[in-house]
Amino acid sequence: MSTILIRGGTVVDGTGAPGVAADVLVRDGRVAEVRPGLPADGADTVLDATGCVVAPGFIDIHTHYDAQVFWDPALTPSCFHGVTTVVAGNCGFSIAPTRPEHRELIARTLENVEDMDVAALSAGVPWDFSSFPEYLQSVGRLPLALNFAAYVGHTALRLYVMGDDAYERAATADELERMRAVLAEALDAGAAGFATSVAPTHRGVDGKPVPSRFAERDELEALFRTVGEAGRGVVEVTPGHSLPPDEIYELQLATGVPFTFTALLSSPTGSHRRLVELNRAGWERGARVWPQVSPRPLAFSMTLAEPFTLNVNPRFAELMGAALEDRRRAYADPGWRASALEAWHESATMVPRWDTYEVAESPAHRDLEGARLTDVAAQRGCEPFAALLDLGLDEADLGLRVRCILANDDPDEVAFLLAEEHCALGLSDAGAHVGQLCDAPQATDLLGNWVRERGVMSVEEAVRRLTKAQADLFGLVDRGELRPGAWADVVVFDPDTVAPGPIRRVADFPAGSERLTADAPVGVRHVLVNGVPIRVDEQQVDAGGPGQLVAPGR
Repeated sequence: MSTILIRGGTVVDGTGAPGVAADVLVRDGRVAEVRPGLPADGADTVLDATGCVVAPGFIDIHTHYDAQVFWDPALTPSCFHGVTTVVAGNCGFSIAPTRPEHRELIARTLENVEDMDVAALSAGVPWDFSSFPEYLQSVGRLPLALNFAAYVGHTALRLYVMGDDAYERAATADELERMRAVLAEALDAGAAGFATSVAPTHRGVDGKPVPSRFAERDELEALFRTVGEAGRGVVEVTPGHSLPPDEIYELQLATGVPFTFTALLSSPTGSHRRLVELNRAGWERGARVWPQVSPRPLAFSMTLAEPFTLNVNPRFAELMGAALEDRRRAYADPGWRASALEAWHESATMVPRWDTYEVAESPAHRDLEGARLTDVAAQRGCEPFAALLDLGLDEADLGLRVRCILANDDPDEVAFLLAEEHCALGLSDAGAHVGQLCDAPQATDLLGNWVRERGVMSVEEAVRRLTKAQADLFGLVDRGELRPGAWADVVVFDPDTVAPGPIRRVADFPAGSERLTADAPVGVRHVLVNGVPIRVDEQQVDAGGPGQLVAPGR
């Protein structure tokens, strides 16, 4: 490997300590020296960091790159934003372990819960693996641009052991023991931990609850205990009625390894404040639970042919997998509309905030693009829900695209959550919902909009939260900190200009699938992964795949 000198910057080392003017010498993939005035003699490459912060590479702990990694080992757009390590498999939706007969079922599940295109998965994933260790081996053969870790997903684990019954019932005692054995094998091979979901938002094939939602408490506790017995990794939970956040703290104390859950977002109801108090009380009792917070609003772009955020409503859930004409008939039926409204009235779960809905694309009504749905409804003399469905029916393929916000859009409350101790930065969802949102620029958004513009925290604290705090949570040895001997995952950014840049829609996935991407950040000057530059002078470079598989230490 070459020797690289990063010269003239302010080193913010990831520990939270004040930044210092210093140079960084990188040799053989690791940091060799950090001090002022390092000579350029002997360096193969000198990277100018004048006016910039030199920091450890950012660690994104909540991605869904499990499939995309095969056709895009650069892991775009995360690699553009200073991210050098990602953790995939969140929410229980890994693509391994899996059996050949369940590949289509896995793909259709991911289609519904994470907006992944079945055609892209079929064309882009080699499916040369069955077990989780084989999956890691397959990923390890790729020219990875970034370091890669992955959870074992509960849904995949249930399908692997129980077959189609995973979508129907609780596990037997024998099936649970087999699941424990498969999970233990995966953890021994280097899995990042175990991830599950009991969230009502997660509906899979034909609108059914995903397999993990059929797990009874004894199954969850036994699988958590398996991670605890391994003494390595993290348990990640997407909570729901059968496992609410307040019960996670006792489970962590009984299990021993760290827990994280998604997500702690600001809500107009103020429920996030109660969760903050819950978290503070849990930490006082010694529970190591890290709710994930985000600097970005939880916003979705969706069509009425695939209305992801509305599918929590049982009337919409019944239409998942239905033919387009069946969906059109339902939308036009006054009785169906009344039933859908009644379902929202009976449940407080994800009731649409109609005042946040905007018309994003409407070929039939170009003049309405950019308009708020509530304004359109007022002009038409109807309720927003009726206006939404009427506009959708005006499109031949229900192709009306709307943008809506679910949560995390109150700046003062978001600032409160970002500053809260014992919360982890997460929920970028990079690799998922690719046609609906793009929150991979989480780090550059935090540094630009919340550190520089709003002063929510210092640069040093923000870098610590993006680096060493994440590495410590997962037990990633020699990462997340700029010090001699550590792996040289490095980002050099301009604190005066860093910003996430624009989001655009492209069609560059297998089978011509579309996605949203953010490929033009501002102020991210250089990025190194294991001592190899993948971005120089704000331009990506072909680095030949310096990324590694990374695993939690014991």
